[in-house]
Amino acid sequence: MGKTAIITGAGQGIGEAAAYRLAKDGFSIAAADINQQTVTKVVQNLRDQGFQAKAYVLDVADRQAVFDLVDEAVSDLGELDVFINNAGIAFIDSVIDSDPEKISRLFDVNLKGTYWGIQAAAAKFKHQGHGGRIINAASLAGIEASALQSAYSASKFGIRGLTQSAAKELAPDQITVNSYSPGIVRTPLRDAIDERTSQIKGISVAQQQANCLTEIGLGREATPEDVAEIIAWFASPSAAYITGQSLLVDGGMHFS
Repeated sequence: MGKTAIITGAGQGIGEAAAYRLAKDGFSIAAADINQQTVTKVVQNLRDQGFQAKAYVLDVADRQAVFDLVDEAVSDLGELDVFINNAGIAFIDSVIDSDPEKISRLFDVNLKGTYWGIQAAAAKFKHQGHGGRIINAASLAGIEASALQSAYSASKFGIRGLTQSAAKELAPDQITVNSYSPGIVRTPLRDAIDERTSQIKGISVAQQQANCLTEIGLGREATPEDVAEIIAWFASPSAAYITGQSLLVDGGMHFS
């Protein structure tokens, strides 16, 4: 069998785009998502185009489910080469009004889910004995915190720290750990963010989106495919000597 990549949150948005992009690079795709309907559709489309892919349904907040995912994907598709911790959620509210249950759920999915993915992938890579790539979803909000996104920003700052720590620890095993930090990407998640933000600010969704555009140097939002190109690069031989890094994909919103 050839190369295998596991992608969480592969049912839509950036995860879906990454699945198509890595399939074109010759990877067998283990597409994982909490939404069975969307991830099944993505996998069927991949298969219709001649790619090898299989759908897996799980909640990344469940540590055992993530470990089971890795074992099942390797059994079905072959040895693991790349694990992409893409699954994530967000909610918009002021820091003082944020609901404790929403905060806990967000950290369970975004931060703990990424932690479990790193653990499961690293354990499998060590067992296989030939290294591997772990690629995590950070965010511009984890470099420059966003108002009304306190929990989301905190989780993404945490993912950047987790990426760096894991990269240092796993480097002797030839396991690289990097993250991508998108700015504004037009996805269903972003649609929900814009709708809720516009409600809080008392403006239209169109005005909210127009205001955001003024912050982007290149003058347009990112597409999921823009971000998928960076994911594919981290997974490629070209990035073999890169680890512990978080690469901004934001069209010039922030310079670090």
